[in-house]
Amino acid sequence: MPSDTRILIVDDHEDTLYALESALAPLGYQLGRATSGDEALKQVLRGQVGLLLLDVRMPGVSGLEVVRYMRRVEQTQHIPVILLTGFGADHELTTAAFGLGVADLVLKPVDPWALRTKVRYLYDTHRRHLALEREVRRLRSVVREHTEITAHPPRPALPHPDARVPTQRPMGAHAGELEKDRT
Repeated sequence: MPSDTRILIVDDHEDTLYALESALAPLGYQLGRATSGDEALKQVLRGQVGLLLLDVRMPGVSGLEVVRYMRRVEQTQHIPVILLTGFGADHELTTAAFGLGVADLVLKPVDPWALRTKVRYLYDTHRRHLALEREVRRLRSVVREHTEITAHPPRPALPHPDARVPTQRPMGAHAGELEKDRT
C-alpha cells in the first residue's frame, strides 16, 4: 500500500469528525475526512484509502449503502470498514453490517483506546495483505518470464560429428582447389 494511503473518517457531524481525528492522531497515520456517503464513495474510488471509519446514519447515502457499493467494486471490496453508530446496535443493523463483511460495529461515544487498537490492527493487516498481493504478482511475472525462456530456448549450432572436418569452406575455395591442397 502506498505511503500516502490514509484512514478515511466519515461522519455528518463536525464535532464527531474532530473527536475521531483526535483519538486516532497518536497512531501517526494519515487521516482524511468526509461529511457524506457520496463524498466518501468518491474518495474511496479515487484510491489511497486503507481503512474506512463510517457513520451508519447520514443524510443521503447511508453508511450501509456505501459499504454495499464498495463490496461490488473489485478495487474497494477488501478495504476494511468500521461502522460507527450513535443509535445502538439493533439485530437488523448488526446482521446487515456483518453480512457485508464489515470488520466491526462501534457504538458512539467511542472509547479512544479501543478504537486505536482496532484501527491499528485492521490498517496494518490490510497493508500487509496488499504487500503480499504485490509480491505474488511480481513472483508470478518472474515465473512466467522464466517459463517462456525455458519453453523456447535458443538452439545451439550442432557440432560436426568429426571435429577434424572444417565447418565451412574458405572464401573463394572450390571443390577442386581443396583436392589440390590435400595432395
